[in-house]
Amino acid sequence: MYRILVVDDDVQISRLLTDALTSAGYAVDKAFSGTEAQLVLAKNKPDLILLDLMLPGLCGEELLPEIKDIPVIVVSAKADAADKVGLLLAGAADYVTKPFNIHELTARIAVQLRKRNVDERVLEFKNITLYPDKLTAVIDKTQIRLTRTECAILKLLMRDPDMPVGRTTILERISLDTPDCTERSLRQHISNIRRKLQAADGRDHIEAVYGIGFKMKF
Repeated sequence: MYRILVVDDDVQISRLLTDALTSAGYAVDKAFSGTEAQLVLAKNKPDLILLDLMLPGLCGEELLPEIKDIPVIVVSAKADAADKVGLLLAGAADYVTKPFNIHELTARIAVQLRKRNVDERVLEFKNITLYPDKLTAVIDKTQIRLTRTECAILKLLMRDPDMPVGRTTILERISLDTPDCTERSLRQHISNIRRKLQAADGRDHIEAVYGIGFKMKF
C-alpha cells in the first residue's frame, strides 16, 4: 500500500484529501505545519507528498528543498505562473492550484507513483544492484535470486538506506508487492536476505535497529 503525506494547515482540506485518498486505497499521514512535516519525515518516508505552501512556521517553499527522493505535488492557492515554474524548478514533481478537482488530483498522484515505479526498476546501494522486476540482486557479478517477498523488503530498505524502517511500516509498504508476509514471518524473510547477500561477498548488509526495525548497513 502506498503511503501519502498530506501537509496542509486547513483542517477541512486535510480531511477531504484524507477521505478521498483512503477511499482510493492509499495510507495517509497528516501534518498541519512545515515543522510537523519534518517530524513525520524523520520517522517514516512516504511514497508521495501533497504540500501546501502557506503553512504556519516553516512554509512550503522552505520545506521543499529538504525533501529528497520523494515526489512532491504542490497543492496551493497561488496561481501565478512564476510561482509554479519556480517550484517545479526547485524540485516539485507537479503543481495543482486550489480549488482543485479531487479526481484530477488523484489521477496526478497515480501518474507520479507510476513514474516512481519505473525509476526504481534498478536500485543501487554500495556494491549491491537490485533488479526488482527480475527478483534478482547482483553483488560483484554474483547473481542472487530472491523471492517476491525478499525482493520487496530489500527494495524498501535500499530506497532510503540510512533510514531505519519499522516492522509495521515494512509490512504496510510491501503489501502491494506481496501480501503473504506477516509479523511472525518478517524476521525469517530478513534473515534469508542477509544470508543470501552475505554468501556473495562475506559481508552483512542489513542491521537491526533496536526498538525500531531494520536498515541497510554502511
